[in-house]
Amino acid sequence: MSGSVSWSIHVEPLDDPGGEPWWSETPDEVLRTASVGKLILLAVVAERIASGEQDPTERLRWESDEFVRDSGLWQALDQRDLSVVDACRLVGAVSDNLATNVLLRHVGLDAVAGFASEHDLAPMALLDRVRDARDPSQPGVAPTLSRASARSVVRYLRLLHDGTVQPMVRDWLALGSDLSMVAAAFGLDPLAHAVPDRDVLLLNKTGTDTSVRADVGLVTFGGRTVAYAVLASWEGDADHRDEVLARMRLIGQEIRRAGLETGPDHRGTSG
Repeated sequence: MSGSVSWSIHVEPLDDPGGEPWWSETPDEVLRTASVGKLILLAVVAERIASGEQDPTERLRWESDEFVRDSGLWQALDQRDLSVVDACRLVGAVSDNLATNVLLRHVGLDAVAGFASEHDLAPMALLDRVRDARDPSQPGVAPTLSRASARSVVRYLRLLHDGTVQPMVRDWLALGSDLSMVAAAFGLDPLAHAVPDRDVLLLNKTGTDTSVRADVGLVTFGGRTVAYAVLASWEGDADHRDEVLARMRLIGQEIRRAGLETGPDHRGTSG
């Protein structure tokens, strides 16, 4: 806890079997994670493309009841239909809400839950489609878009690192443009970082809501990869964004410092 902010943090090297986490603070605390749950949806679509079940060029058209604003570009475009793979690219690049809803309708929420169950990702879950207004008292409306603990997200990231999650998901995440949180510490170009820069290769996904900030990803330093999940949420009307973003950047600086050295010379707070 930091004031009234709840944190779940886990930072773990993936190329060191049996290695100790670099930082772990209440890693099993389950928090709201906004768009982070879209990672599971991308994994399902990628698996279907890789198996031949899904044609990546199939055109998907958004329906009126799927239209949402905020995150994304598709809702601002004249184009009413996109290929499956372009919709995935939009989710990876700008966490596109409309593309998320169209893909989710196409594959089904049950398939997303099935993938999470098969790969033991709980409590990480995508619970619903994106909605402009969320009223859990209404039938079929989940109280939040997604949830997770930091440790469960790192399990997903390990699957992405070892190839269990299809590698094309990495390509989609490499387009990500939100480097405002933990990733801010690496000083990369937010619009062009699909190749290593400053000896750093970053793949990340963020989640943002009124009282949620989450940044999770893989960062590779000279062939050595670290998975990180830094989740923060709070209740009430207070705006904790500045303090949360400041701490996230400090955590990113610690990851960068440790990663660029031979090895971390200290560990974070265990919890």
